[in-house]
Amino acid sequence: MTRMTPFSSPLLLGFDSMEKTLERIAKSGDGYPPYNIERIRCNNDREQLRIILAVAGFSSDDLEVTTEDNQLIIRGRQADEEAREYLHRGIAARQFQRIFVLADGMRVSNAALKNGLLSIDLDRPEPERLVKRINIAVED
Repeated sequence: MTRMTPFSSPLLLGFDSMEKTLERIAKSGDGYPPYNIERIRCNNDREQLRIILAVAGFSSDDLEVTTEDNQLIIRGRQADEEAREYLHRGIAARQFQRIFVLADGMRVSNAALKNGLLSIDLDRPEPERLVKRINIAVED
């Protein structure tokens, strides 16, 4: 039995990578680390987005921010320190990976770590308007 998806229509050509991306996002249901997304208005009436992740206990060396195939990937890995004897351990030292899908043209302009919050600024430069005239061949 074949699986029918919204992207299996013969009118939607070349959207298979988008379907795979949506499936990957649906499977990543872990809520760690928590995050906010803010809209920031700049002086020149342009908008930026800022993603803020709560990464308390992670240093900048423990964090990695990359972009790959229109995805913003944030990874955190903490190395276990020397052996400690915990009476109670409520602060987890766990790895995480958080993926955000970026629209075409979005780019990361800045990343900063301050007071346990990782801020990542995104912007979208204004695209050039390209008008291209297509010549019509006349065949008699």
